[in-house]
Amino acid sequence: MGPSDYVLTLVVIATLAALLQALAVRLAIPHSVLLALLGIALGGLAVGLVPVDGGALSAAAERLATFDPGSEAILTIFLPVLLFQTGLTLDVRRVIDDIAPILLLAIVAVLICLATVGVGLWAVSDQTLVVCLLLGAIVATTDPVAVVGIFRDVGAPRRLSVLVEGESLFNDAAAIVAFGLLLDQLTIGAWAGVDAGGEEAAAGTGVGAVVGLFAWSFVGGAVFGLVVARLAAWGIGALRELPLAQTTLTVALAYACYIVAEALGVSGVVAVVMAALVIGSVGRTRFSPATWQRLDKVWDQLGFWASVLVFVLASALVPRFLADVSFGAGWLWLILAVTVAALAARALVLWGLFPMLTAVGLGERISHAYRLVIWWGGLRGAVTLALALAVAEHPGVPVAVREFVGILATAFVLVTLFVNAPTLRPMLRLLHLDRLAPVDRAVRDRAIGLALDEVGERIAAFAERHQISAGIRDRLADGYARRRERIGKSEETALGWAQQIGLGLISLANREEELYLRHFADGAVSRPTLLALLGKAARLRDGAKEAGITGYRQAARDSRRFRRSFRLAVLLYRHFGWQGPLAARLAGQFEMLLVTRMVLDRLRGYLDEKLAPLVAPAVTDALGEVLGQRRLGCIERLEAMKVEYPDYAESLEERFLRAAALRLEEEHYRVLFEESAISQEVLRDLSRELADGGAALDSRPRLVLGLDKVTLVRRFEMFAPLPPADVAEISAMLKVRFAYPGERLMVAGERGDFMLFIATGTVEVTLRGQQRLRLKAGDFVGEMALLFARRRSADVTAATYCRLLQLNGQDFRRFLRTHPAVRERIRAVAEERRAGRSEPLADP
Repeated sequence: MGPSDYVLTLVVIATLAALLQALAVRLAIPHSVLLALLGIALGGLAVGLVPVDGGALSAAAERLATFDPGSEAILTIFLPVLLFQTGLTLDVRRVIDDIAPILLLAIVAVLICLATVGVGLWAVSDQTLVVCLLLGAIVATTDPVAVVGIFRDVGAPRRLSVLVEGESLFNDAAAIVAFGLLLDQLTIGAWAGVDAGGEEAAAGTGVGAVVGLFAWSFVGGAVFGLVVARLAAWGIGALRELPLAQTTLTVALAYACYIVAEALGVSGVVAVVMAALVIGSVGRTRFSPATWQRLDKVWDQLGFWASVLVFVLASALVPRFLADVSFGAGWLWLILAVTVAALAARALVLWGLFPMLTAVGLGERISHAYRLVIWWGGLRGAVTLALALAVAEHPGVPVAVREFVGILATAFVLVTLFVNAPTLRPMLRLLHLDRLAPVDRAVRDRAIGLALDEVGERIAAFAERHQISAGIRDRLADGYARRRERIGKSEETALGWAQQIGLGLISLANREEELYLRHFADGAVSRPTLLALLGKAARLRDGAKEAGITGYRQAARDSRRFRRSFRLAVLLYRHFGWQGPLAARLAGQFEMLLVTRMVLDRLRGYLDEKLAPLVAPAVTDALGEVLGQRRLGCIERLEAMKVEYPDYAESLEERFLRAAALRLEEEHYRVLFEESAISQEVLRDLSRELADGGAALDSRPRLVLGLDKVTLVRRFEMFAPLPPADVAEISAMLKVRFAYPGERLMVAGERGDFMLFIATGTVEVTLRGQQRLRLKAGDFVGEMALLFARRRSADVTAATYCRLLQLNGQDFRRFLRTHPAVRERIRAVAEERRAGRSEPLADP
C-alpha cells in the first residue's frame, strides 16, 4: 500500500466512526459497541469472511487486507494520546480525595485479576502458569470510554465517573507493566516459561525479583514522568504568549515520555499518566484561561480520533484471531472460565478490600450501588486487543500460545462489549444512579424556580420592546407560570441547616478559586502566590466537605499560620544574613493578603446576589459572618504589614489597579471588534500594545526589608543625642533581628542573656498567660534580666512584623559603663516597670 492508500483507509474509518456516533445517540447504545462492530466488519472484509463481488468494494477489501499497522504501531501512536487526554481532563483533587480506592482498583486489583485468571485457567487448561498469568495481565486492562460516556448520558454521580476514570488510567499502566514482564519471562524461558518447543523451562528468576522489576518499572516511570513534566511546565510557562507552541509542547511531552521512558527500561505508560496529571494540575497557572480552554478542546479532539481509530483497528483483529478456529465445548468452557475469574477477582476487591479501606480510615465509604456498577462496568477494549496482537506477532511465542491468548482475550472483550455495555445503562436506572441526590435535587428545584420567576417578570418588557403581540406574550407567560407552579417554591425545610451551610461553603470556596485564577489571568497575581492561594481555597473546600462550618473555620485558621518555607527563610536570615529568601516570602505574604482581601469583598457580593436566594436567611447570615471574620483578620494582618512597608503596599496596589485597567481596556476593544467598529487588524495591533504594557506586571515588585542597622538605631530617641562615633560603636554591638507575628522572642524561666530594642512593630509581654504589657516602636524589652541577673518570668511574643535590635549581655554591660545617659534611661524604665507591679517581674 502506498501513502495515499493508508490515508484513504484512515479517512474511511474516521468518516464511518463519526456517522456511527450519531447512530449510537439515536439508539441509546455505547458508541464503542458500534465501533467494535465496524472494526469486526472491516476485519471480516480483510480476511475474506465477508464476501464481496468485484469492483470498488473488492479493491477496498484488498486495501484493508494489507492495512496492518501492527501492535507496536497501534500502542506507540495511539496509547500516549489516550492516556494523556484522560489524565489531562481528570480532576486531580477529586482523584486525591479517592486515591486509596483508585490505587486499590488500579494496582492491587490488577494483581488479583492476574492471579485469579491465571491460576483459574492453569487449573482447567493445558497451558503453563506463565501463559495463563500473561492472559490475566491482558484481560486486566479496562477501557473507560464507553462507561464514562454512559455515565454522562444518564447523569451518573461525578464521583462514580472519577473512580472509573482514575481506575482505568492507573489500571492500564499497572497491567501493561505486568504484561511486559510476563512476556519477557515467557519468551526467554526464565520463569516457568515455555521454550520454542513448548516444554517447561527451569525457573531462573524468583517471584521476589519479578515483583522488584514491577516496582522499579512502575515507580521509575512515575518519577521520570514527574521530572519531565515539571521541566515541560517551566518551558510552557515561558511561552505564555504563544498558545500554539504551548499546545505543541504538550503533544511532544506525551510521546517523549512514552518513548524515552521505554528506552530507559521503565514504564512509558506510567510516565505518560504522571506527566498528564502534572500538566493537568498546574496547567491553569501556566496557561492563560483562553489557551487552557483551547488546549482542552484540542486534546478532546485528539482523544476522540485516537479512541476511534485504535478501537476500530483493534476490533479488526477479531476476525484474524477467530478465522481458523473451530469452536467447541472446550473453548466455550475456557471463555466462561476467563469471564467468571475476571468478575470474581473484581468482586473480591470491591466487596472484600474496599470495606477494609473504609474501616482503617483510608477512604470514604463507597455504596453497594457504586460497587455494583464498577464491577459490571469493567469493560475491555482496544488496549486488551492490542496486547493480544503483540503476543500473536511475537516470534518467540509458540503458535499454540498465540492461539490460546488471542482467542480468549478476544472472546472476553466481545463478552464485555456485547453483554456488559448494553446492560449498564438499565443497571444505572435500576439502581437510581441516573438521578440527582436529594440535596442536589433541592438546589436544582430552587434554582429553576428563581430562574422562572425572573424570566416571567422580563417577558412582558421584552415583548413590549420588540412589539410582540399581547396574545403571544400572555401564552408564553402562562406557560412559565404553570412550570413555576409545578416546581413549587422550595421550602427551607427541603434541606437541613447543616446541608445548606455545607453547600454554601463549598460554593464559596469554588468561587474563591475562580476569582484567584481570574486575577492571575489579569496579571495581578504572581504564579507562586497563585499556587499558594489555590492551595488555600482547596483546603477550605476540603474542610467544608469534611466538617462543615467547623472544618471551614479550622482551614481558615490554618491558612493564617506561617508555612515552613517562611520560617526557614527567617532562620536563613538570622543565622547567615541572607535577605533574599525572606524578602521573597514576605512579599508573597503581602500579595496574598492584598488579593485575599479583594476576593473576600467580591465573595460577599456573590453570597448576597447568587447564594442568598438558594438558602435560608439564617444560612446567609451564618455564611456572611464566616466571611466577615476572615475579612477582618485579613485586614488586620494587611494593615500591620502596611505600617511596616507602606511604600511596598502602595506599589502592589498600583500594580493591581494597572492590571485591572488593562483588562477593562482589552474588554472595551473586544466589544468594539464584536460590534464591527474596528477590524481584526486593528484589534490585533491594540492587543499587541496591551500585551507589551502588561509584560511589566508579570513580575512582582521587589521588597526591601529595611534592615540597615545604623538607620534602625537612629530611630530611637535615647540614641539620638549620641555622636556618630558612638552610634557606630553601638551599631557594631547590635544584631538586627526580624520577627513575624506569633513568634516567641523570650520565654519565662529561661536565662536572660540579651535584650531587644523595638525599631518597628509591636510585642506583647504576658505573665502566666495574661497580657501585661504591649510595647511599640522605640521601646525595649529584656533589660531587667540583665540588670538584676534573674531568670525571665514573662513571655514576650511578636504581635506584628517587627524589626528588632538585639544586644547581648556582655555588650550591654560594656556599653552602659561608657554611656551613663543611656544607662540611666534604661534603669529608670526598669524601675518604673518593677514599681508598677505588686509582684516583681524579672523580665522585662
